[in-house]
Amino acid sequence: MFPPIPEHGHAEILAADDVRLETVRQYGLYIQVPFCQSKCTYCNFHTGVFSEGLRSPYAGAVCRELEDHARLYADGGIPWSDAPEGRVCVDTLYVGGGTPSLLPPEEVSRLMAAARSAFESRLSEATLEADPETVTADCAAAWINAGFTRISMGVQSFEDRELSAAGRMHRRKDICAAEKHLRVAGFANLSFDLIAGLPHQTETSWRDTVSRLLDLRPEHVSIYLLEVDEGSRLGREILAGGSRYSAKAVPNEDAMARFYELACESLQATGYEHYEISNWALPGLRSRHNLKYWRREPYLGFGAGAHSFSGGYRWANAHDPNAYIAAIEKGILPFEQLEMVSRAQANEEVLFLGLRQLDGIDLAEMEASRRSELAGRIEALCEQGLVEVEGSRLRLAKDKLTVSNEVFVSLMD
Repeated sequence: MFPPIPEHGHAEILAADDVRLETVRQYGLYIQVPFCQSKCTYCNFHTGVFSEGLRSPYAGAVCRELEDHARLYADGGIPWSDAPEGRVCVDTLYVGGGTPSLLPPEEVSRLMAAARSAFESRLSEATLEADPETVTADCAAAWINAGFTRISMGVQSFEDRELSAAGRMHRRKDICAAEKHLRVAGFANLSFDLIAGLPHQTETSWRDTVSRLLDLRPEHVSIYLLEVDEGSRLGREILAGGSRYSAKAVPNEDAMARFYELACESLQATGYEHYEISNWALPGLRSRHNLKYWRREPYLGFGAGAHSFSGGYRWANAHDPNAYIAAIEKGILPFEQLEMVSRAQANEEVLFLGLRQLDGIDLAEMEASRRSELAGRIEALCEQGLVEVEGSRLRLAKDKLTVSNEVFVSLMD
C-alpha cells in the first residue's frame, strides 16, 4: 500500500531528522480541486476544464482519501510522516485549485465535513478559493454555514479589457456582485488576488485597479507579477513572436516592477501590513495557512496533484484526476512522488522561504558553521544594498523586493 521509502546513507538520515519539526504538531490541511471553467492564457498548472461527470466521483474520492488517512494514522501512521500516532490535529484548512467554487455547495460542504471527521479539528482559519463569476448569494450562505471563514477570490484586475485578454471569465461587475454576496452572507475575511503585468495593462489602468480594490477593502491582498510559462498559450505565442492572446501587449519587466511599487505605496498608506513579498493584510489577518508554507510547518494535501510536507519528507499525489480516482477506488494511496528532504535542501528552504517574509530570518537560529559559510555573501549583499541585517535578523531591503530572486541565487550559490 505504501510506495518504497527512498534509501539514504546514515548521514542523510540524520540530516532529515535534524530538519523534522519537533515542536509543531498542528497541521495545515490542503484539498485540491483541479478544475476550471476555462484555462487562462498565462496558465500552465495541472488543471483541467470542469467536467460535470467527474464532479461527484472526484469529491467522493477526496472524502475517501481523507477517511483512509484517518485510519492509517489511528493504526500507527504513515512511515515517512512525522504525525503522531492517533488523530492528527489540524488548525488550518485551505480548499484550492483550480476553482473549488465550481463545485455545487453540497459537494463543498461534503469536503468540509469529511475533513472535520478525519482529523481533530481546531480550525482557526478555513479558506475556500473562488472566482467572482461563481459566487452567488446561495453559494456564499452555504459556504459560511459549512464552516468556511475566509474566501480567497481570483480578482486579477478590475479592467474588463485586461480580464478578457487573459482569458478570465469574469468582469468588473462580477467582482462587485461577488463581494456583496460574501459580505451579506457574513464573511469578515476576504482575500483578493491581483496580477501585475496582464496584457494591455498600463500604469493608469493599474492605478485604477488598485484604487477599486481599496474601495472594497478586502482584509487580505495578494499581488503577483505575471510569470508567463513557456508551456502556456500566451508563452508559446510570445516565443513564436505572434500576436494572439495579446502577446505583444504584455508589459515589460520594468513596468511590472513599477506597478508593484505603486501597489506597495497604496496598500501601506491605507493600513495594510506587507508581511510577505506578494502578500498584505490588515492587522491580525495574515493568511495562517500560507504562513505554514513559508515557515516550513507541516501540512497534508489531499486530491489530485496535492503536496504534503512533514519536515523530513515531501510527497505528492498523482496529478491526473482520473488516475487519482482509480487509485482511491482500488484502495491504493495515490502517491506519485516521495522525496526525503536533505540537510542541504532544508538550509536552502530556510533562506528562500524565510527571506520571502518581510520579517526575514533569525541568523542566531542557524548552525554556527552555516552562519560562517554565509557571512561573506551576506556582507557583499549588504554593501550592494540588497539586504539588511538588524541584530541577528537578515531581511531583504524593502526597495529591492522585486529583485529577490537574484538575492536568493547569490546566497545559495
